[in-house]
Amino acid sequence: MTLKDSYRSGLQHIQTSPKFAPQEGGGRRPVEFPGYSVISPPWRDDSENDKFYENMEASQRQLLQLLEPGLAVSVPPESFHLTLADLIWEDAFRNACAENPNYEQQLRETIAASFQRCESLKGGPPIRWQALGIVLRTRAIGIALAPKDESAYDRIVKLRRAIYQNPNLMALGIEQQYHFTAHITLAYFGEIPPNLDRDRLSITLAEFNDKWLDNPQEIVIKRGEIRKFDDMTRYYREPDWPVLKF
Repeated sequence: MTLKDSYRSGLQHIQTSPKFAPQEGGGRRPVEFPGYSVISPPWRDDSENDKFYENMEASQRQLLQLLEPGLAVSVPPESFHLTLADLIWEDAFRNACAENPNYEQQLRETIAASFQRCESLKGGPPIRWQALGIVLRTRAIGIALAPKDESAYDRIVKLRRAIYQNPNLMALGIEQQYHFTAHITLAYFGEIPPNLDRDRLSITLAEFNDKWLDNPQEIVIKRGEIRKFDDMTRYYREPDWPVLKF
């Protein structure tokens, strides 16, 4: 996914993200996109990974300088995080809450039960994932991560299974999602120019990745938390919401 040929192919399919809308005076603003995910703590709440996120912020800044103006909308660096398990969002979330006033409470209780099934994942060596380079998604661009060892991969996969195989979660209308592409989202795509030089951009992205080969960056995952979001710029929680400490 971090090779030039992958970029050349992926750039044929990029689309403007509906999570940001044009605003008067230029630029784009976040639109309402409510939901829940299980994530690592965002940078603002994860000082132990300061160095890693400082490098992500520098990469975001450098990347935006390489892209055509308006092509990408950056997300606030303080919201950088690793999504461990997507849960529910947008219309599916709105409809579920409209039908069931207790939906959010039940969702959090269900995740708490899944976390309780993960006692065997606690302790052991630190869960370390390493930044590999730029990854393109249809509506976003970020940094791809790979596990440093088998244990780091295995423990995250087991967490996801504990979440998605919980029958009470399925009863809340949340589907099992086993495909996992670990990444830190840096920006969402804005206006796609009709004359975008995709071949040149694929070369630019591939060259940008060379920095990772000589200067690997690692994130240590010590917590998994259920967080709510109202749009793609802030992820928050209350003190009594469930947490899994590895």
